[in-house]
Amino acid sequence: QVQLVESGGGLVQAGGSLRLSCAASGSIFTINAMGWYRQAPGKQRELVAAITTGGSRSYADSVTGRFTISRDSAKNTVYLQMNSLKPEDTAVYYCSLWKAVGDVDYWGQGTQVTVSS
Repeated sequence: QVQLVESGGGLVQAGGSLRLSCAASGSIFTINAMGWYRQAPGKQRELVAAITTGGSRSYADSVTGRFTISRDSAKNTVYLQMNSLKPEDTAVYYCSLWKAVGDVDYWGQGTQVTVSS
């Protein structure tokens, strides 16, 4: 079993920054990619950013240029640096891990990010 533990959420004013961290532990044999989803009240969960073990990154259009995903492979940890935050970025952010291409295999418990106007 794999556990994903997130940290770094909180309350910030519009224009501010936050950094999320997610550490993976447990029976980790294969990681294809790690990333972040978010879900705002009344909305579907959406992919925010992902990074493969090869270093390829992808971002949702809404966060491109403002968010940066990075990883520390030695620590099985992924980070999401969020700058120029907007009220519409308010959501619960979930860490995710893919063992292979396809559906997410593991989810974190979620961390709340609230951006005030």
